[in-house]
Order: sequence, then C-alpha cells, then structure tokens
Amino acid sequence: MSSTLDDLRRCSVAVDLGASRTRIFVKQQGLIVDEPSTVAVNTCSGALIAVGTAAARMEGRTPAHIRVVHPVAGGSVIDIDMARRMVRAFIGNKLRGPWRRKALLRAAATIPHGADPLARRATVETLTGVGARRVELVDAPTAAAVGCGLPVEQPEATMILLCGAASTQVAVLALGATVSAGTVGLGGETISAAIVQHVRDRHELLLPNQAVRPLHLALGDADHATERAEVYGRDVMTGLVRTVSIAPEDVRAAIRTPLTGLVDAIRAVLHQCPPDLVADLAERGMVLAGGSAALPGLDEQLRQATGMSVHVADEPELSAVHGLAALVESQVRPLHTARVI
Repeated sequence: MSSTLDDLRRCSVAVDLGASRTRIFVKQQGLIVDEPSTVAVNTCSGALIAVGTAAARMEGRTPAHIRVVHPVAGGSVIDIDMARRMVRAFIGNKLRGPWRRKALLRAAATIPHGADPLARRATVETLTGVGARRVELVDAPTAAAVGCGLPVEQPEATMILLCGAASTQVAVLALGATVSAGTVGLGGETISAAIVQHVRDRHELLLPNQAVRPLHLALGDADHATERAEVYGRDVMTGLVRTVSIAPEDVRAAIRTPLTGLVDAIRAVLHQCPPDLVADLAERGMVLAGGSAALPGLDEQLRQATGMSVHVADEPELSAVHGLAALVESQVRPLHTARVI
C-alpha cells in the first residue's frame, strides 16, 4: 500500500533502519537515535547484553557464548525479533517523560526501492512490535532525495545514488515519482571486503577492520596519490603481526570490480529513462547520499567512469532520515503525484 503525504504528516516518528546504522527522529525532539544496527546477545540465556555502539565495539572480540547480531541487511529487516529488541532498547534509552508511557502512534520508515512484500511486512512488524499503531513506508531513494534538498517535484530529472553498507540504490526521480531505479549489491562493506581480499592474496596478510581505513584515505588523497600506506595485520602463515606498505594504485585495482558493477547499474537505470530526462541528467549530474557516499575518492572514480558530474550531499549519511523527517513535519511542498512510493 502506498503512503500519501497526508498519511506521513500524521506520523510522530521517522525511522531509518539501515544495515550499518539505525536513526530515529521524533517530532518536537529531533534526531534522538543514531547508532550502529548491532545487537550483542547471550546465546545461553538469550539476554540482551548491549545494543548500538557498545555492541559494535564487541564485534570480533566476544567469547563463544556472546553473539553479535546484525538484524538489518541491505536496508531490510532479516531478524524481526532482534530488530524489535534493538529498537525498543534505543527508544527506552533515549525517550523520556510521557513518550515512554504511551504508544508511538504512527511511524514512518524507509524501505529499499522495489522491496518485496516480505521485506515490507518485516519492517511493519518490527515497528508495530514496539508500540507503533500504524506504519507508513517510504522509498529510501525518495526520502534521501528530499533530505538532500533536491527538487524531486519538478518535471526535470534528478538522479540519486543511495550508497549503503551492503547495497547501493540508483534512482531517477521526476514529478515526485520514480522514473527508473535499480539496486546493486555493492556498498561500503563490499569495497572494504575487496581491499581485505586483495591484501590477503597479494601479501598473505589478514587485516583487522581498523586497518582498512588508511587504505580508504589513500584513494582520495590527491596530494599524496603516490605515497604508500602502512597497514598491519596477521600473517596467514605464521600467525604473527606484520606490517606491509601498499601503494594507492594497488587499492584502486582491488576496488575496480565493485566499481564496475556500480557503473553497470547506473547505465542500466539510464537506459530505462526517456531521452529528455537523460539530457537533464547530463547537465545536472548525480548526487551521492548514504553512509558510503563519503568514501574518499568514490565521487572522482564515478566521475571518470561515467563522464557525468558527481556531487556528494551535505551529511550524506543523514539524508534519508532528514528527508523522512521533512515529510513527517510537512516541510515538503505537495508533490505532483501525491504519492511517495
């Protein structure tokens, strides 16, 4: 079922359930939650040990009886029970006063474009399970475009790439509706995994998560494009800690395959657009939103691969929740089509 702008204006809470982070906006209180979508649970007792940042810090460091769970993948809830417990813990820790004693009334939530009925139902059941009486669903690319301040209600085309942790959604919007869109299973985690695999194959070294960041920075540092990055990890053969020096061109070679898949997805979406809208995009270019949009050098890599201008949104990681909040707070002019998904 589609949600109208009038339906959204009746909502009190806006929720962006992302694979990487969960963000919750409440009317008259603002953004109250911006935490990793992570839960740590005791496998013996089933007790919840930690959520959010505290749980994310336990990743890869827990004993056998503690399991770190990611209840959201690709923008869709895959573990309803854990997602409910996570959201309930977030709300219980942040909300004060009468909000803790009454239901959340209506809630608005983002979902990936083209999400199947099971994914939609999982999001609805997650929020109704924590007190929401009704849940309105909004396409994540539309919400992100509104959050970026793009003129989605105009007849001219607008192209947005919502770069998440595990997937990227590519959408062309006009007259308040999605003209063409596509989703590719490539995101920030995919790029990091490609770098880790490259280092393991080339240098026989297993990198910890915190060692990948210097390699990301090497991609976007134009002033030091020839400087090598020093990273440490565990030697595959000996198991000892070892440091290696990696050139930026090696990192670019490692991410070439994921970037090729992303460029192919952009081409497929453009192929479905009318020529007049493609001409608009040739002038306007595309906008990058989502947490992975801030990866150093990603905009330049896409600019070179597509020949289009590429712009990174201000606070790209908050674009979707800001757009959803604007819809909920009636800060958006009426769209020509009235419907937002």
